[in-house]
Amino acid sequence: MTAHADPASPATRRWSALDTAAGGLALDLALYAAATVFAGITAATSTLPPHRAWGAVATIGYALATLAAATQLLARRRAPGTPLAGVPARWAVTGLTWATTALLPVVLQSVQRAAGRTDRAQEEVVVVEHAGTRLAEHGTPYLGPDAIAALPPGEQLLGYTPYQPGMALFGLPRAATDVWWTDARVWFAVATALALAALVTTLRSTTDEPDSPRRGGALLRAVQAATVLPVSALTLATGGDDLPVLALCLLALALAAADRPGRAGLAVGAAGTLKLFALPVAIVLICWAAARRAGTRTALGALGLPVLALLPVLLVDSDALVENVLRFPLGHGLVTSPAQSPFPGHLIAETLPAGRVVAAALLVAVGLAIAVRLLRRPPRTAAATATICGYGLLAAILLMPSTRFGYLLYPAALLLLAPALALAESPARDTGRPTFPPTARREPAERRTPEA
Repeated sequence: MTAHADPASPATRRWSALDTAAGGLALDLALYAAATVFAGITAATSTLPPHRAWGAVATIGYALATLAAATQLLARRRAPGTPLAGVPARWAVTGLTWATTALLPVVLQSVQRAAGRTDRAQEEVVVVEHAGTRLAEHGTPYLGPDAIAALPPGEQLLGYTPYQPGMALFGLPRAATDVWWTDARVWFAVATALALAALVTTLRSTTDEPDSPRRGGALLRAVQAATVLPVSALTLATGGDDLPVLALCLLALALAAADRPGRAGLAVGAAGTLKLFALPVAIVLICWAAARRAGTRTALGALGLPVLALLPVLLVDSDALVENVLRFPLGHGLVTSPAQSPFPGHLIAETLPAGRVVAAALLVAVGLAIAVRLLRRPPRTAAATATICGYGLLAAILLMPSTRFGYLLYPAALLLLAPALALAESPARDTGRPTFPPTARREPAERRTPEA
């Protein structure tokens, strides 16, 4: 996953050999087969009704994908070079798999929920839709601490909206009318699809050979991580709020690889208006841009958009904003977060004396180590930026006292995007072209084109 950093490293060679075995089909087959097992186990054993419903549908989708990948692999062995086993055919299988394991479950659960099944959505869907209703009626998606305290004890958790104000936009359709297509997950899926389509278009535009097997395969693997990887498909089908955030962060990194620091800042800034999880990506991306003398342009969008989104709700009810966005995520709300995945940080916090202090200290130590790394050696490529973000978020997720298994989709997608970014940036390195933004290129004035 770190081919951009050291193409000759043993880890890079092992990953490249695994990723490209049989033209990428061997790993496709392993992914879909493992996903079939995962979905089947989820359908049979999960204690969460939306997860069981997803598993029942996704098992069939992944099984069909496994069959398709096996057929492609056999066709490649019998007739090397056959289009059936090429990258375009793998893209087709990935698209159909996403449709059957993520989009179809979204539609089915939304329809069933509209018909009265209250067990066909996770709490975050309800929270976002309630936030949209409050935004439409009161100008803020947040309830104040007094209003939350007045709710029945069993409803106080759903009274919190631990997201940035932009997330409430996905709840506005349900505020207008109560039908299946106003389910927040439908709009999460739409936003995710648009951002990923922009990512693919952006990275394909960086080379004259967008359909080469190596480049196409690397980009496909990155898209698979955000779509058909079980943790991503399950998250979209049952909750979904993380997928637009992730897709916008990935798009920002793709725009960075395409030498568009201003647009990269806007994309990660848009993600930051939805969820604070985008903030670490924004900070590392600003460091990347600063090393290329474009830090201000990137920071304007990366930090400016979230601030602009906060201002209106801050003016309406500042205490409600602080209660939902700061106190509750930090564990100081009226109720505690149910995020209790058994990662090291949670286990340390629950089992050791002063465990929460120890877990917090470890988390701070990791943050300081990353900060020192950024100050001493800021990333100079989008691929390096994605790698730092991926490993940094992975460490944070593992060490946070309260977290969710589903958050692993962030580091997985970021790390799998890095090789595609490295290949997108390689034409400039291969031809000796400078990789500074257009305003810093040493070209005649008449040849300079401003960055859009």
